Amino acid sequence: MVTFDLPGAEAGIRKLEQRMAAPDFWEDPQEAQRLLQDLSQLKNTVEPWRELGSRVEDLKVLTELAEEGSSEEDIREIERELHEVRREFHRLELSTLLGGEHDRANAVVEINAGAGGTEACDWVEMLLRMYLRWAERHGYRSEVIDTVPGDMAGSKKVTFLVEGRNAYGYLKAERGVHRLVRISPFDASRRRHTSFASVDVIPEVEKAEEVRINPEELKIDTFRASSAGGQHVNKTDSAVRITHIPTGIVVTCQNERSQHRNREVAMKVLQARLLEMQRAQDEARIAELRGDLRAIQWGNQIRSYVFQPYTMVKDHRTAYETGDVARVMDGDIDDFIRAYLTT
Repeated sequence: MVTFDLPGAEAGIRKLEQRMAAPDFWEDPQEAQRLLQDLSQLKNTVEPWRELGSRVEDLKVLTELAEEGSSEEDIREIERELHEVRREFHRLELSTLLGGEHDRANAVVEINAGAGGTEACDWVEMLLRMYLRWAERHGYRSEVIDTVPGDMAGSKKVTFLVEGRNAYGYLKAERGVHRLVRISPFDASRRRHTSFASVDVIPEVEKAEEVRINPEELKIDTFRASSAGGQHVNKTDSAVRITHIPTGIVVTCQNERSQHRNREVAMKVLQARLLEMQRAQDEARIAELRGDLRAIQWGNQIRSYVFQPYTMVKDHRTAYETGDVARVMDGDIDDFIRAYLTT
């Protein structure tokens, strides 16, 4: 069971507040700003636990009153509150597992269709809905940045942004190949098909200076958007494609009405991809020195979703599985994320 040292965190807050009260606090502005950020992060971490503790105390009082005699409606209300308190505890407990450098950042997610043709393109759309529902459940804001439609249905590729505290820390658990097994609605013979889609997750860069981009190394094209967005989108060259010439990375954003906004979003994604490339190169060098560099090949799925002949979703990294496919596809993937983070 994961625990959180609330007294220790509160002591840390008091220590920082005492430091801020010192007369010489602003003599070093850079250090002062760093301490202010540390204090803000601590308070943002502690406050939800304080609120949960208050709800638990209120629940104790309601339970004691119920023992003296309460209506069925009162008891149902207590049960609902208990369920919500447990749910919030598990959410906060999960957040304590996130300590990576970029875990608190927003997440840029890209889903690509793999083997399976039209079926794989439809699988991309199903995964997109699953993640958007997950984001909605957690109170995160999500925004589809770019979509490449499939030839007959679904999408060959979709890129979207999830904004909220710890979005990347949670969604990094989804990086890898996802396999679908079902009777295809696109097959007149109603045969069972297997298809694949890859999910890539990178943190959005909070500060532009983390990744320095030379404007002379960029090729920026504008074109008429092909995605949904109304008459304005389809009649103007509002879509933006940015190519980073040294690396060959191409980022497209066409889901905003404004060309300026599309360019701004595309630059954020480019910065995130360059940062992720740098991180991957560093990890590869370290792994090579350790003699433990292994290729990640297409088809080495991290998770399988089986709709027929039985129902099961199984994560092959953690062995966690459930038979409730409908619940998972509706965005309830926290148990898979928890299993990954605690492995």
